Amino acid sequence: MRIQGRGLRFSRALWFAVLIPLSIPAVSAEEGLSLPPSQDGSGNPLAIIPSAPQEPASAAPQISSPPAAFEQNSLPSLNAAVKSLLEERPALADANRPFSRREREAIASFYAMRDFAPLWWRDGRPAPEAEPVIKRLKRAADDGLSVHGFPQALPPGSDEEIAAADIALTGAVVAYGRQASGSRVDPHMISRLIGAEPEVADPAVILALVSSAGEAAGEELRRFNPQHKGYEALRRRLIQLRAGRGTARRDAAIPAGPVLRPGMKDPRVPLIRARLSIDEDQDAVFLEERNGAKDLVYDERIAAAVADFQRANGLPASGNFTARTAAALSNPAPSHLEAEIIANMERWRWLPRDMGQSRIEVNIPDYEAVVVENGEAAERFRVVVGKEQTPTPVFSETMKFLIVNPYWNVPPSILRKELLPKAASDPRYLYRLGYEVFTRGGRLVVRQPPGERNALGRIKFMFPNDYSVYMHDTPMRKLFAESKRAFSHGCVRVDDPFRFAETVLGRANGWSEQRVRKLIGGKERYVYLPKPLPVHIEYFTAYVDEQGELQLREDVYGYSRKVRAALGLEG
Repeated sequence: MRIQGRGLRFSRALWFAVLIPLSIPAVSAEEGLSLPPSQDGSGNPLAIIPSAPQEPASAAPQISSPPAAFEQNSLPSLNAAVKSLLEERPALADANRPFSRREREAIASFYAMRDFAPLWWRDGRPAPEAEPVIKRLKRAADDGLSVHGFPQALPPGSDEEIAAADIALTGAVVAYGRQASGSRVDPHMISRLIGAEPEVADPAVILALVSSAGEAAGEELRRFNPQHKGYEALRRRLIQLRAGRGTARRDAAIPAGPVLRPGMKDPRVPLIRARLSIDEDQDAVFLEERNGAKDLVYDERIAAAVADFQRANGLPASGNFTARTAAALSNPAPSHLEAEIIANMERWRWLPRDMGQSRIEVNIPDYEAVVVENGEAAERFRVVVGKEQTPTPVFSETMKFLIVNPYWNVPPSILRKELLPKAASDPRYLYRLGYEVFTRGGRLVVRQPPGERNALGRIKFMFPNDYSVYMHDTPMRKLFAESKRAFSHGCVRVDDPFRFAETVLGRANGWSEQRVRKLIGGKERYVYLPKPLPVHIEYFTAYVDEQGELQLREDVYGYSRKVRAALGLEG
C-alpha cells in the first residue's frame, strides 16, 4: 500500500490485525471498464461489483469467525442481504469513471472479511460514522471533487434496502478517497515530462480508516485530500468564490464601456470586483451602493487582479480593463477562474504528502525558486526555466551536492540539433569556442571547461533524476530582468546563485556566500549538503500568496488547460 504518512494512523484501526494477513489486489487505473449509465437518475456511469470468482474452496480466504467487533452487530439476514446484493452486481458510484475490476474486487473482499456485515449500519440503526460521512460527501465539491449516487440518509427499511444503501455509501466513500488522493488525472497523460505519481489510496485503507473513525469519520475522509498549506488556501478561495453572497452580481455580464486605467471612476467597477472575487464583504458593498456611497475608483489593487486574470487567459497583462478583458470576464459559469483553481488543486494531489519541512520549491509558471525552512519561506530567487519547445520537467527529487567550476557536458539533443550542423560547415567551430572534443566508449563527447563563458556559469546544484536536469548559474544575467523567463533547454537557471548556495548549505554550517566564492577556479569542486534537501519542480498557475491574495500566472506549457479538459471543466 503506497499511502505515505498514513501507515501509523492506519495501525490505530481495529482492522489492522484483520487486514495484515489479507491480500488485497493492487489497483490499476488502467483497468476501468465501460459500463452502462446508472439507474439512480444521476446520469453518471456506475461501476459494478462482480460476483466472486469461481475458485476451488481451498483457495478461498479462510475466516473461522468474524472479528469480535462485528459479532454483536451481525444480523444473519442483513449480512445475507449484503452478500446477495454483491453477488447480484449492484451499482457503486464514481462520477469520474467506472471502478476498475480490482477496485471492485477490493471492496467485495473488504465486505467478505467482515462476514458481509454492513459498514454503516449497526444494532438496528445507522453507525456513528454514517452521518458525518454523508455530510462530507455532500461537500465534495469544496475540494473540487465529483461524487454522486450515494444515499442522503440511512433510514430504517428492509434488509435489502439497508444493504443497498450501505453498499452505495461504501462505493461513494471509496470514490471520494481515491479522487481526493489523485485518481482522476494521470499526470503522464498530460505530458511525458511530468514525473509526478499521485499516492492514490487503496480502497481497503480508505474503508478501514473511515469506517472505524466514529464521529470523526467525515474529517478522516477529508484527510485523503492534500494537507499542504497551498492546497488549503486554494480550497478556501474556491469556497469563497462559490459563496452565495453576490452570486448574481458575479454572473452578470459586464457592459461595454471605455478602457479603464488606474485612477479612473466607472459604474462597472463593483461588477469587476465581484467577478474577480476581490476580498471584501459583499453585503457591505451592496449596502454602500444602496446608500449611493460606493467608491467607483478603478484602483491599483483592481488593476493588479485584472492583470493576473489577463495573464492567465492569454491576454496582454496591462492591468487596463479592455473590451477583450470584459468579454473574457463575462464568460458564463462555471467561471474560468473557478476551473483554474480546481485544476491547480488537482495538481497538488500529484505532490508527495510529506514534502519535507525544509525543501526547495520551483514553480515553473511563477519563474521562482523558494527555499523553505521549518515550513516557512526563507529565501526567494528568480529563475529561468525551459522554453515551450524544451519544457522543464515536473518532478520531485533530492538535492545532495553542488559543483563549483562545473564542466558542461553538451546534451546529445543540443549537440545534434545545434552544434554539429555548424561544425559540419566549419570544422574548427567547436575548438574556436573552447569546447573539448573526444570519444568515450565509442561515443562523441563535447564538453565546455569551467570558466566565465561556461553555459552553467560558476556553480550547479545537483539532484540526480531521470531527466538529467539541475539548477545552475548562467552567464546570461540579463534574462533575469524579463517578466517571462522561459528561455532554457530544460534546466533551471538561478539568479544570485552564490546566495542560493549559502542558503542550501547553511550559514550555520559555516558556508557563507564568501566561502563558496573562494572555491572559484579552474578545477571542479564538489560540496555536499550537510543534509540533503527535497526539491519539488512544480507547475502552479494559481496560488494564494503570503498576503492572502490569489495570484494567477500564464499557462506556459498548456498543462493547466489539459488538466481542466481532463476534469471536464473546459468549454
